Amino acid sequence: MAFHSRTSVPLITAALLLGTLLVYELYAPKGERTDIALYPDDLQMIEDGERLYAEHCASCHGPNLAGENNWRERKSNGRLPAPPHDESGHTWHHDSRALFNMTKHGPQFIAGDDYQSDMPAFKDVLTDREIVQILSFIKSTWPANVRETHDEIERRATVK
Repeated sequence: MAFHSRTSVPLITAALLLGTLLVYELYAPKGERTDIALYPDDLQMIEDGERLYAEHCASCHGPNLAGENNWRERKSNGRLPAPPHDESGHTWHHDSRALFNMTKHGPQFIAGDDYQSDMPAFKDVLTDREIVQILSFIKSTWPANVRETHDEIERRATVK
């Protein structure tokens, strides 16, 4: 039987295709992260996140994470004020992936295209790591019971 018989050509073709797919899977650029982990106990992440928060977030959400006054009441333009990121707000009610996506892509990514907000998307301003640093800093400021609740929200979100 010759090496190039009719039965060996499909096998060689299949092997080459499988090898190509394997190489692509190993070395092709990966899509957007879906496993967003926060590091509220990592001192370097917190320090970097605090600096980035002061630079990019504090002008709206406040230097002490307290948000704008009356943050639950719509402004005259119909938009909500910037909410607090401390334990009095609702940031900790969202899993890390939702917080990451809201920061990177803007609130419309979560709430829908017609949602009006003054918060910009930061995808062209901050790297993924910088967003995680900011969110890690924010989480580091929450009291233990709020962090535990957020951790439970995380566990439920990753089970889906």
